[in-house]
Amino acid sequence: MLLNIEKVQKSYPGGRPVLRDVSLTLDHGQTLALTGESGSGKSTLLNLAAALDSFDGGEITLDGTALSTLDDRGRAALRRQSVSLVFQQFNLIPSLTVAQNLSFHARLANREDTEWTAQLAERLGLSDLLARYPENLSGGQQQRVAIGRAMAPRPKLLLADEPTGNLDETASATVLDLMLSLVAEAGTALLLVTHSLDIAARLDRRAHLTGGHIA
Repeated sequence: MLLNIEKVQKSYPGGRPVLRDVSLTLDHGQTLALTGESGSGKSTLLNLAAALDSFDGGEITLDGTALSTLDDRGRAALRRQSVSLVFQQFNLIPSLTVAQNLSFHARLANREDTEWTAQLAERLGLSDLLARYPENLSGGQQQRVAIGRAMAPRPKLLLADEPTGNLDETASATVLDLMLSLVAEAGTALLLVTHSLDIAARLDRRAHLTGGHIA
């Protein structure tokens, strides 16, 4: 098992609970869609799984490591080595070219593989755009760069928060197809937050978060 979320609790400042005893598992190479209404805690749970935030109770184990045992440096190291993230906002570095953005995460993790990065660029339709800067790309192109950057270090877990939410229907379908193809090829597990039942239906499993619980 790659990711084990066991009876996790999380409250907002002021004490209002957002997650109540949430349990969820994800195996190596498996894809899972996390659905739920806005404000149900989907993004919060994703941030906890990425070791970007701390939880109030329960435990999250990622790749054999209990997150509660890690300090900030340990969590950052675990993210570099095992986890990549793709957000609805593309979060590219505007001062870097497409090529530099693609290799950024892999370089931080000391896992840069120029041949794999070149394959990603080709698969994602970015080979002719490598010298461009993010401001000169469409939304769909920027999201493809974000996916390539996330996949460049061959992470064990990809966490995606509404990755097609800012795209039109055609670009959304293209981006989803590419993401699912790449994680399958790399053997990467995927936990994807989405409002779309059509998108959720394309993943191996679905979990629904409501009222702070997994339904």
